[in-house]
Amino acid sequence: MVAESATKLHDSNDERLGGRKVILYIAMSLDGYIAKSDGDLGFLSIVEMHGEDYGYADFINTVDTVIVGRKTYDKVISMGFSAPYEDKDVYIITRTLRPSVGSVKFYSESLKDLIVNLRSRVGKNIFVDGSAEIVNALLYDNLIDEFYISVIPVFLGSGISLFKNGRPEIGLKLIDSKHFEKGLVQLHYIRADS
Repeated sequence: MVAESATKLHDSNDERLGGRKVILYIAMSLDGYIAKSDGDLGFLSIVEMHGEDYGYADFINTVDTVIVGRKTYDKVISMGFSAPYEDKDVYIITRTLRPSVGSVKFYSESLKDLIVNLRSRVGKNIFVDGSAEIVNALLYDNLIDEFYISVIPVFLGSGISLFKNGRPEIGLKLIDSKHFEKGLVQLHYIRADS
């Protein structure tokens, strides 16, 4: 199963026209929260382990475009990552337009139109790195093709929920599941209609 997943990851690295996948790669608590109410991500340290990136390096090589909410982007920057998505086209989804900085573009128009436009271009896959608001907007329009969800072994009790009510039903097919020494379980799904 692991070798099969590695092959799928490698195959998804091929550049394609109109076949780019939109992929959510995210971590959440067992009770479905991606952060505490104040945006704190400290619970992720529970699974930190020297030399273990939970497949992130392999995954990030399969994408050339990142979609991220402005608050999530600001949080990543505040954690000391000055260029968190090197060599990628980055679209920061925001209500307040700002000038582009290098490959980082602040985008305030239709998210659906952006995805349709990006999918029509030649390139690698498109990485959705949050926020929950962005994820749920994309789910509402059924625009996420694959889901890598890492479940952290903790109940937060409250916080920012990854999934909101009001989105349509979307059937999924489990492609792979992996468990790791620190208790993290990573689930890889595709849409059932894919």
